[in-house]
Order: sequence, then C-alpha cells, then structure tokens
Amino acid sequence: MNVKKLLIALTTGATFAVVIGVGSLSGVPRAQADDDDADGEQFKIRRGFEIAPVPLNLEGKNRHLVGLGSYLVNGVGHCNVCHSAGPATEYVKGGNPYFKGGQPTVVNPATYLGGGRVFPVQAPGAPVIISRNLTPDRTGRPEGGRTFAEFRWILTTGADLDHVHPNCADPTITSSSTCFPANLPFDGDLLQIMPWPEDRHMTEHEMRAIYEYLSAVPCLSGTGILHNDCT
Repeated sequence: MNVKKLLIALTTGATFAVVIGVGSLSGVPRAQADDDDADGEQFKIRRGFEIAPVPLNLEGKNRHLVGLGSYLVNGVGHCNVCHSAGPATEYVKGGNPYFKGGQPTVVNPATYLGGGRVFPVQAPGAPVIISRNLTPDRTGRPEGGRTFAEFRWILTTGADLDHVHPNCADPTITSSSTCFPANLPFDGDLLQIMPWPEDRHMTEHEMRAIYEYLSAVPCLSGTGILHNDCT
C-alpha cells in the first residue's frame, strides 16, 4: 500500500468512502428522467435538494444542475468529509452519527466545504497537506473564483493550480513545510490527496452539476490558503 492510500485509509472510516463513492461515479447510467425511476436523473435532482445540508442560493443558477450536483457531492462523493475542518467540527454538537446513542446526522454549516482538514503525509520531509476551500467567493464562482474550465481541468488532471506544495527547487532540501523534497516520488504539481484519478471518469455533465452546486452553497471566508473573499 503506498503512502497516499495508507493515509486516506487511516484518517476516518468515512474518508475511505470518498475514494469508493467518488470513483463509483464513472459509469453512472444515463437513464431517462422518470419520476418513478430511482436511477433517473429527476430522482437524483429531487434527492439532492432533500439532502443539501446548507441553504442554497439558486439565483441565476440552473436548478436541475444544482440538485444533481448536491446528489453527487453529498450523496455519492461525500466531499465534505475531506473538505471540512476535520472530524472534530464536521458535525454540530450532538449531530455526529459515529457517536453512541443514535445521533441524528447534522452537518456543521460553519465548516461545510470550507476546507482545513489536515493530512500529514507519512514520508520524511513531506509537507502537511490541508484540504482547500470549495465555497464560492464574491464572484459566485466556487473554489475561490475558479472558472468551470479550471475546475474541470483540476478534476481531470489533478493539477494543483494554486501551486501550494511544489517540488522543492533545491534538490539538497530534504525537509520543508511547503514543498516536496526531490528525494520523494510525489509530483508537487498534482493534488496528492484528492481522488482525481477516479473523479476524471465523470461525465462533463456531472462535473458541470457539481460546479453549479458548489456555486450555490454559502461562502466561507477562511484564512491563510483557505482565504476566500466573500464580500
């Protein structure tokens, strides 16, 4: 098992579902939109609105894409597992379904898709990776103002357009808080935690739906690399 797979497997049981769930998006049947067909897109759209954990801004949005995007983000991909601040704040107090007592599941809107989960790569000298803020900025575009073309490029290639953890320019560097040393095999130009090798198999329609949904969720400002201009 390589370092990345070990890391993802050890974080939480729910994190493993991210890889399995998002990867399963490839090959989702393009069934006819039949209200009575559980595999139809209309069902997914309705279900997406039912399970959205935060109020959605539908002004100027394609409602069908938003609903489908919510279904993919919240019902299939579980994106908030990684793109929240971590297990301690992913759910509101009394709303963690993993705790004893039959807790009702209540996602914490204050951290929803705002990023901040820490993933320490288990390799000497590797930087600590922090999940990104996916919420829209003041332009209304998600992930801090990314265009759909950029968003699709990230999903299909894994390119880190923020260049947060590049390969260290100096090959003699063996430890850094921000870059990958030359003695490690990781490509710093690629996202090392996000399961983009599976995400890239989604159809463009599904990617567009996810983008539309992310543009409809509330903006979270964040700080540091998570900073987002909400005003």
